[in-house]
Amino acid sequence: MASNKVIHALYTDDDILMNAVKKVRAAHHHIEEVYTPFPVHGLDKAMGLEDTRIAITSFMYGCLGLAVAITMMNYIMIEDWPQDIGGKPSFSYLDNMPAFVPIMFEMTVFFAAHLMVITFYLRSRMWPFKKAENPDKRTTDDHFLMEVGIHDNEDELKQLLLDTGAVEITVTEKEG
Repeated sequence: MASNKVIHALYTDDDILMNAVKKVRAAHHHIEEVYTPFPVHGLDKAMGLEDTRIAITSFMYGCLGLAVAITMMNYIMIEDWPQDIGGKPSFSYLDNMPAFVPIMFEMTVFFAAHLMVITFYLRSRMWPFKKAENPDKRTTDDHFLMEVGIHDNEDELKQLLLDTGAVEITVTEKEG
């Protein structure tokens, strides 16, 4: 039977937190989550998290935007309503492509940026009216919280966390 108990260790400095994460991982304890008021550079590596593949989706969204731009401009400017603008004949897409480059670039960036925001929110499960999952409100201001799972090692883990510079330690039941 797995335990739902976790220890919440609060820290007041990001450098102390980074050293604590490294020491807790070196002692072979499993860090469930770390809550910080701002992004801490290198924390993902220190926690042993895998690299994200979200950049691949950004590239695919950019390619989709480029395809939409090419299709849209070909249909609007060449097939549907060709016009002689400034002496440029509209007989083929390739003849007019240099004039379409800014639109292709902007649509690529537009699709990549907007779809990445939507993907990030969905991947992070951050939708409207969602209740915050933050276990301590101080982590939105000036404290850092490390959540470590307990597996019949509560006293040893508490001492380790105190030795790493934790200012407060609480044992709680993990929700969910």
